[in-house]
Amino acid sequence: MPKQQRRTFTTEFKKQMVGLYENGKSRAALVEEYGLTASALDRWIKQAQATGSFKEKDNRSSEENELIALQKENQRLKMEVDILKQAALIMGRK
Repeated sequence: MPKQQRRTFTTEFKKQMVGLYENGKSRAALVEEYGLTASALDRWIKQAQATGSFKEKDNRSSEENELIALQKENQRLKMEVDILKQAALIMGRK
């Protein structure tokens, strides 16, 4: 079975789908009529109710934001350690 290609939807389209759902159109009808996945529609509804934004960064919890910041800092520190190791090798040769 061929893998379905990933589609992207505009913010306006997502708002329209959430609006239809909130005005009584069933989830199943929206999924079938517009060829959506139920999980995508559920995520849009949750995001619209929580923050009104469909951007992932606007819908992250404080713990998720902290984890991302710590991962970035960890990566930076690893790079610094690698640079210092290389500098120590170079200095040791002289």
